[in-house]
Amino acid sequence: MELIKPEENLKLDSKFIVDAVIQLMKQSIFNEFIKTKELSDANQEFCEKIDWHPVDELPMKKEFIKELKEIEKGPHSEVTLEELDELMGLK
Repeated sequence: MELIKPEENLKLDSKFIVDAVIQLMKQSIFNEFIKTKELSDANQEFCEKIDWHPVDELPMKKEFIKELKEIEKGPHSEVTLEELDELMGLK
């Protein structure tokens, strides 16, 4: 089956192609990760380059959601970016 006939001289947007390839690779990596619970070195490198990990696609554990809701109920205060940087040891 031929999808593109050479004489049609079809032009595709390169960003569209890149996005489609990334989505296909992510799906493949996710499926493999679900089966093996591991990433190959090549897949790990790809994930790092696009700042993504298969666990990003998994739903949050109920225990974690419960913990976050409890934290949300606690005391909070506003801080400036400078104060936050200082708290995090960035300044």
